[in-house]
Amino acid sequence: MKTLSRMLIAALCAWFAQGAVAADTIDMQGKTALVTGSTSGLGEVVAKRLGAMGATVIVHGLNEQRGAEIAAEITRAGPGKAVYYSGDLASLAEVSALARRVKANHPKLNLLINNAGIGGASNGERAESKDGYELVFAVNYLSHFLLTRELLPVLQAGAPARIVNVASIGQRPVNFDDVMMKNNYQTMSAYSQSKLAQIMYTITLAEQLDPAKVTVNSLHPATMMDTPMVTASGRRPMASVQDGANAVMQLAVGTVVSGRTGLYFNQMNEARANQQAYDAAARKRLWDLSTELVKGH
Repeated sequence: MKTLSRMLIAALCAWFAQGAVAADTIDMQGKTALVTGSTSGLGEVVAKRLGAMGATVIVHGLNEQRGAEIAAEITRAGPGKAVYYSGDLASLAEVSALARRVKANHPKLNLLINNAGIGGASNGERAESKDGYELVFAVNYLSHFLLTRELLPVLQAGAPARIVNVASIGQRPVNFDDVMMKNNYQTMSAYSQSKLAQIMYTITLAEQLDPAKVTVNSLHPATMMDTPMVTASGRRPMASVQDGANAVMQLAVGTVVSGRTGLYFNQMNEARANQQAYDAAARKRLWDLSTELVKGH
């Protein structure tokens, strides 16, 4: 009997470690979710968890082979299913094309997780997107600003819907005198600026949307997870993607945030972001700048 008890406890621990669906989650059966950057790391884990909850998952990324494999794996495991859509977030034209494809094939979108991100160019030097914008700002923030704007009609059609912006505890005020960081460029500064921009945008968008229809929240999922981005940098991971996925899933499907919007979470706990996030004038300035930068797409 003692052996059986130990086996049962071990099985339950493994079940929860794999991201078992908790009781306090919304029903994702028959609902559609898009997870950007879900061909590896945190996004892949979250996409698979959503599929296990019965959602139709749109897997997104640059690696077509890996994306197709993950989509097939989700569909095979059930009860949900998945498709793979490509889209280079360093190109606003491709972001718009991704949005058009989603709207054409999915008249209702119930969940958008803006997860894709980069730490910087591989050589650590300043680089630009295909539109001539600082690369980290373009990929981590501006692409998701545009994607979300374009997908609002199908999100509203899927109400109650949620938007989750995966940001970071690493935050640096947006330097409006040099947003594209043409002077004194530093990779970490670029990354931290892009992540605070995500949080600022989250609050502004939340103010514009009816929380009964669409909520939008942001979070720092975990510190230095064992993602390809971290391991490729040569840094030692401090947390697992499973830890980060737990935090993302709380905002994506947890009932604890139902109807709550414009919030920032540090992992599982509601927290306060950099002070600039609560500066209404700075947020408006960022919104206006972003609208101008994506004009024509």
